[in-house]
Amino acid sequence: MFCINRYVAITIISASCMVTAAQNIEKCALDTLPTEDKYTCVVLFSDSTWSLVDLGHPQVGDDDDFYDGWNTEKIHAFKDVSIAQLPEEVELHLIDSINSRYVAPIKGHVRSGFMFRRRRPHHGVDIPLVVGTPIYAAFDGKVRIVRNTRQAGGYGNLVVVRHPNGLETYYGHLSKHNVREGELVKAGEIIGYGGNTGRSTGPHLHFETRYMGKPFDPQRVIDFETGKLRDTVFVLKRHYFNIYSHYGLTDAESIKAAERQIHTVRSGDTLGGLARKYHTTVSNICKLNKMSAKKTLRIGQRLIVR
Repeated sequence: MFCINRYVAITIISASCMVTAAQNIEKCALDTLPTEDKYTCVVLFSDSTWSLVDLGHPQVGDDDDFYDGWNTEKIHAFKDVSIAQLPEEVELHLIDSINSRYVAPIKGHVRSGFMFRRRRPHHGVDIPLVVGTPIYAAFDGKVRIVRNTRQAGGYGNLVVVRHPNGLETYYGHLSKHNVREGELVKAGEIIGYGGNTGRSTGPHLHFETRYMGKPFDPQRVIDFETGKLRDTVFVLKRHYFNIYSHYGLTDAESIKAAERQIHTVRSGDTLGGLARKYHTTVSNICKLNKMSAKKTLRIGQRLIVR
């Protein structure tokens, strides 16, 4: 283990060498040594004395609320909680006097967003990168999950961090982990390196935001093009958890999207038959799914019918 910010600590202390007026003896920092706590270093002085220096511990609560639903066996926490049991809305303080740090996990263009994709719900955003690109913890927190490809499947090498406000961030397809389960991390700390592991069509970071185990569009929180937070306080609304509710929709549009009826195509289904079954029209089904009325339906295909 090495002492993070080691050279910063030396520079800060050396720049203000202490002078004892009575004896006129200069006391300067010569070096630092790591401790078992990566956020604390031992500073060695020129007069053969030493001192402990706090490099800034992550602001992570250690109360029962923080560990509610804590699970290191399952990737997704709160499996027994349904979306219907969640509050209509909850206010999440992303940056305040306690949660004062944020660093973009990565900056770049979102290639694939929070949506249905190839018959599967895609619960995060994909951002292309070069293999080996450092991936940073977005906020202070504690690592709940570290998994390799064999254990995490499509996620590839995965890190999940829980934050003091109850938010969890997921970092998938990593080439390498840089943290351990149960480890405290600060915003901006490298938790892994970008890769192409798991179910991946090219090197990218798969990034998710979840609350009580339920995913919502990360772009509601972060502008990945600039790397900036959209706001310091995020009001998370229950209808945001629907896969059809994404950043850019108004609340009215989001609620309407969350109330959509979805039909999975079975053998013998036709657009006319589905229109009659769901009391709608063929043209409306085609409009909702951005498809032609002449398009052949596939078994297993998911169609928005209302």
